[in-house]
Amino acid sequence: MARRKTKNITGISRVEGLPVHDSYVAFICINCKELNTIHIGNNLIEQKEAYENALWKCENCDFIHSKNTAIPFTNWKKNFRNAHSLQAERFWRSFFLTSTENPEAFWKRCGACDRILAFHSFSKHIGWGPLERQMECRACKGAINAELNPKRTKQQLHESSVRRRIADILVAEENEKIDFKELFKRFDNKCFKTKKPLDINKRKTWAIDHILPSKYLYPLTVSNAALLSKEANDNKRDQLPSKFYTNNELIELAKITGADLTLLVSEQPIINSNVDVNKCISRFLTVREKSNLKKRITELKKLIVSYDLIDKLSPGNKKLLGIKE
Repeated sequence: MARRKTKNITGISRVEGLPVHDSYVAFICINCKELNTIHIGNNLIEQKEAYENALWKCENCDFIHSKNTAIPFTNWKKNFRNAHSLQAERFWRSFFLTSTENPEAFWKRCGACDRILAFHSFSKHIGWGPLERQMECRACKGAINAELNPKRTKQQLHESSVRRRIADILVAEENEKIDFKELFKRFDNKCFKTKKPLDINKRKTWAIDHILPSKYLYPLTVSNAALLSKEANDNKRDQLPSKFYTNNELIELAKITGADLTLLVSEQPIINSNVDVNKCISRFLTVREKSNLKKRITELKKLIVSYDLIDKLSPGNKKLLGIKE
């Protein structure tokens, strides 16, 4: 299905004529050590095909990377450098495998800044091209959202805020106290996403990622907390982990935190059914005298119904909220 036409209201337009879904291979020239990228189109190339047919020419020194090319490494024995030696064959097979072994090895061109960047520089978008990545890189997407988010309607902002507020209250007592020193130790004092070093004493430069968002009733716990830079955390916001992290990052995250990988990789929200909804309701209905109790009950019922939590309610709370058996 063709993508519907939309009106650009962000002030950041896409580069005209750019094949935004196409992929690229990237390699370091073995002769001059320069980075090269080659446009391969809408179909990913397999390692075997690359090994058998590739003639990757370096844009800097014109060196041809092919299974029929001799190895230029002077520190190798002369007979090893021969293109048809066993050593050269093994080298070239691994060389092409490095650039083509899975989708994450490929690169993509950003539709907004026109840079060719590695796979992990783009957020996931199911069904978009062979790499299933968004059209804009994460950096450009951050700039676009900075302009787009304020343009959301008051109703959209209100509904999002209400759902987040109710969810935060419902799971408040389930949250665990996070030991900052232990958090930094687990993540090797680095932002999990960017791998940049972080200083525990510079609190404004880092944040704790609520990996599975509280709006889906997941409390902040040791197994649901990741260390991110402030910028990376702002980019993630309330996204599902599968929408923000790569597959390899999700696997690593599960190993570090002990989180359930099946939850982390889910493309659709999975509501946490382990929360004691009845205890949460008692807490939620503890309001100030001048609070709008009727409005609060209405908002709570909407969330319980939309999250399919009615069966978790006690008969007394069903009656209290006016929910029929």
